[in-house]
Amino acid sequence: MGPGNPAGATAGTAAAGPPQRPDVLVYVANLHSDTVSVVDTGTGTVVDSVAVGDGPDSVAVSPDGSRLYVTNSAADTVSVIDVRTRKVIDTVVVGDEPSRVTVSPDNRNVYVANVASDEVSVISTRTRAVTDTIAVGDAPLGLTLTPDGCTLYVANAASGTVSVVRTATGTVTGSIPVGSGPTALVLAPDGRHLYVSNLTSDDVSVVDVRGGTESDRIPVGDQPAGIGVRPDGRQVYVANIGSDNVSVISTRRGAVTETIASEDGPNGLAVSPDGSRAYVSNFDSDSLTVIDTSTARATDTLAVGDGPTGVTAAAPLPRPGSSAPPPAAHPAR
Repeated sequence: MGPGNPAGATAGTAAAGPPQRPDVLVYVANLHSDTVSVVDTGTGTVVDSVAVGDGPDSVAVSPDGSRLYVTNSAADTVSVIDVRTRKVIDTVVVGDEPSRVTVSPDNRNVYVANVASDEVSVISTRTRAVTDTIAVGDAPLGLTLTPDGCTLYVANAASGTVSVVRTATGTVTGSIPVGSGPTALVLAPDGRHLYVSNLTSDDVSVVDVRGGTESDRIPVGDQPAGIGVRPDGRQVYVANIGSDNVSVISTRRGAVTETIASEDGPNGLAVSPDGSRAYVSNFDSDSLTVIDTSTARATDTLAVGDGPTGVTAAAPLPRPGSSAPPPAAHPAR
């Protein structure tokens, strides 16, 4: 399949009637077309395609919604995009093969996992320069921060561990053994548990944050990768690359309660800020699957760029020249 649709082209089933402001914009990193697709979920269309560096692998939106950070895995850089203009305003050199990115809750720092150099780069959002480099485990992939930004958790795919990093000092304070090939991780809204997708052991590790140990291991589909949690903490969603589906885990039961068919190669996954939808990037079919979390059903499939990987969802900001106020923010996770 070729690159994603140009701005304004229809992808999937658009809503009837006049165009409306979207509740959520979804940003998708397309590894093979070196672009980020911007999806208007209100109309089911790709409204823009932003050219970035070589091999974009993941995306993260700043807490204030003004910046998008994109890791370019083949260029060893991070592209900084102005969300309103949808233009790249800077490119930051980081470590070898940057794979994942996240932004601190206070919007001061960006953390980048560099899979080939076994480290995390810390970028200042003010200067847009690397201010620190933190050595972690082998082949770091997944990243997540606590709500206060004091602790960073890093999934190390080749060492089967999660590094615990104190962000104030940039030091590793612990290493937690998990399953084989930990690839992505998400912190439950109550902050008590981490859920870690283990790509090569086909399961999800549940980590007791306070005790610093794995407390459970939940079997899911083949090669679990992207992972997300609802804001109410009741369900965790896992994209399984090898079985072309999404596992829904009940956090209360500690087991898979639903399995949702996706397109080929589901990889990245994001839950909407209000928890009503999950968005899954399908690497091998160049598409984005939209899941209604209330019914556990796929409701739409949208064409995006070539080799979609990382995905994130955020409330939109008004474009330049627009007098329309931004929509009400969804509840925070």
